[in-house]
Amino acid sequence: MIDKTDHRILSIMQNNARISNSDIARQIGMAPSGILERIRKLEARGIIQGYETRIDPKAMDLDLVAFVFIQSKEYWGSVEAAAVLADIPGVQEIHNIAGEDCYLVKMRAADTDSLWKTLKHHLGQTNLIQSTRTTVVLNTVKESMSLPFPGES
Repeated sequence: MIDKTDHRILSIMQNNARISNSDIARQIGMAPSGILERIRKLEARGIIQGYETRIDPKAMDLDLVAFVFIQSKEYWGSVEAAAVLADIPGVQEIHNIAGEDCYLVKMRAADTDSLWKTLKHHLGQTNLIQSTRTTVVLNTVKESMSLPFPGES
């Protein structure tokens, strides 16, 4: 269970993972040592799963975002295809989904040609994939990994 103070710490850190313990302590009204102890406990419990640097995809020449819907030939619950998908360069997310398709994959690539070559090379070498359907993103309105917290609007 996460208490109100942990919620506040997580909310602050979610907006700025590089914020110092003393700055969090000042905002919450606690001692920095208490903040550090709580953060370590949140890490140990797996609630804080890591710290990542967000890089502008355009700076890495990865302007194209695509969602690939995949039907696999494997039996339901198998993870062989997911392992193949996870090794494809540019894959950012893989989700098991309900409905006609088995997986929804979010990918980044430089352009449609490089996306095509990547999919052809990696998916063409496996017999686990039955079919794919790709949707190319024209414009991203919102992209965030931030989670909502109860009581926040």
